[in-house]
Amino acid sequence: MTLSEKIVARAAGRSFVSPGEIVTCAVDLAMIHDSGGPRRVEPILRRLGSGVWDPAKVVLITDHYVPATDDESRRIQEITRQFAADQRIVNFYDRQGICHVVLPERGHLRPGMFVVGGDSHSPTGGAFAAYMFGVGATEMAGVLATGEIWLRVPETIRIEWTGRIGRGVSAKDMMLHLCARLGMDGGRYQAVEYTGEGVRALPMQERMTLSNMAAELGAQAGLIEADETTAACLGAAGVAAEQISQWRSDTGSKVSEHHVFDASALAPQVAAPHSPANAAPVVEHAGTKIDVAYIGACTGAKLADLRMAAEVLRGRKAAKHVDLVCAPASLRDQEIARGEGTLAAILDAGARLLPNACGICAGYGDDRLGENIVAMSSTARNFKGRMGAASSKVYLGSPYTTAASAIEGQIADPRPYLQAGRA
Repeated sequence: MTLSEKIVARAAGRSFVSPGEIVTCAVDLAMIHDSGGPRRVEPILRRLGSGVWDPAKVVLITDHYVPATDDESRRIQEITRQFAADQRIVNFYDRQGICHVVLPERGHLRPGMFVVGGDSHSPTGGAFAAYMFGVGATEMAGVLATGEIWLRVPETIRIEWTGRIGRGVSAKDMMLHLCARLGMDGGRYQAVEYTGEGVRALPMQERMTLSNMAAELGAQAGLIEADETTAACLGAAGVAAEQISQWRSDTGSKVSEHHVFDASALAPQVAAPHSPANAAPVVEHAGTKIDVAYIGACTGAKLADLRMAAEVLRGRKAAKHVDLVCAPASLRDQEIARGEGTLAAILDAGARLLPNACGICAGYGDDRLGENIVAMSSTARNFKGRMGAASSKVYLGSPYTTAASAIEGQIADPRPYLQAGRA
């Protein structure tokens, strides 16, 4: 079986499953946040006369309406906190960062788990060889009430990256290239499995970006087999990495498609408005003037991402007309970055520090993009109006590229800033 089939089979209590079968799976963990969580599922559970099936298997995180800037936001936050108390949810992380980053950093993900999340970027969990996917509030209410969910066993699309990415290139560039080549429905609602030397060489937070943006390919899940990097990350989160070697696809397992890309040949990518699929090498957009450079989101402001940006920005300043903004993906990552000097390099370049939340990426808060603003962003999506005014234009790139563009005041290739003796 493929990795996804192995996990689904275990969750369904079966020894074997085949693509296309419909099975009922026991959920190992359910993750919900303040936006799509308690305020939407609590009324449904109340009508059902049901509580949460197992509070120990639920993780609740506030990250969308953070900070609470108006009465509506404050009301939603209060509903969230009250739900945590009423349902006795111990794993409640209030204002600690974006759910997709907080969940693994607090040790809640392990290889082989079957996990449901109340957010479209829930496939992030696949970086830990867990089958994790997003559902809407109605489906989540069913999961919270019963601890189960039905699933059509997915076919697997294997995406192999040979070679290794070069200096100034990141997992974000890999994903933007895939969006351009395969399209936004390239996953066809199946399971994407990332493999090859180029993937194995990536640190865990870069793998998280690959799995996260499986959603942009239209996939239900984006998985990476468990290995030494997985084990080391689990250990750092206080999780015992036992018997993880089984969580990989069997040799000879069948996949519906197999795509091969050369990581060593990949240049930094930039996606033009208003789709990640509008990606092309940075040279095609170089010179486009920007007003805002945004280092944020679950695909662009983890500790690894902050280090990328800092490597370019250290000792330099953002262009005077550019509003450089940084919203670290988690409070824990922010404090590590502060302690090691990474955050200082970004702030010294002129960045404004925003809360550890989804913020501008998802169109929340008071810093949304204004009319006709052009932004370079490390986020996963640049749909029209998502990050603010419909007249605004968002270009997507890696933290490297976002930082270089902030310095020049226009879209720029980050690689010259990373040459020996310059960074």
